[in-house]
Amino acid sequence: MASNNNNSISPLIKPLATLAGWTFVQQIWMHTTRIQAIGRYNISMDPSINDAELATKVPIEYRRVANNYNHLHEQPTVFYAVTLALALVRDDSVYTLAGVWGYVAVRVVHSLYQSLANRIMTRFRIFAAGSVVLGALTGRLAVLAFA
Repeated sequence: MASNNNNSISPLIKPLATLAGWTFVQQIWMHTTRIQAIGRYNISMDPSINDAELATKVPIEYRRVANNYNHLHEQPTVFYAVTLALALVRDDSVYTLAGVWGYVAVRVVHSLYQSLANRIMTRFRIFAAGSVVLGALTGRLAVLAFA
């Protein structure tokens, strides 16, 4: 088993691991709601049924969780790459660490909001806030990489 020497591990890894873990929490939530929907709405498991047809049979409350799970595999992939690169260049500044944790917090809020309420303009504002944070982190990486 690998030793956890805190001096050798970048503090940026904890927020990265947190968002990865949150993605699996969202996956469990998605599977739970899908199983409920299959039973409650008598959804056929026939593989020839396309997504559009299934969408007409399953209420949006069930689909929102799956939609968010898919979204956690879009922009956050850039977050993972940028965060790993910042860790590689040993950028452990308080501002970078705050930005990385801030992005994780925004994504968790985004997930909960999309899965539970999902008013589009509010969700867009939450997403935009995360995009600004991720843009700043990417800018920070670019400054360090090209300095």
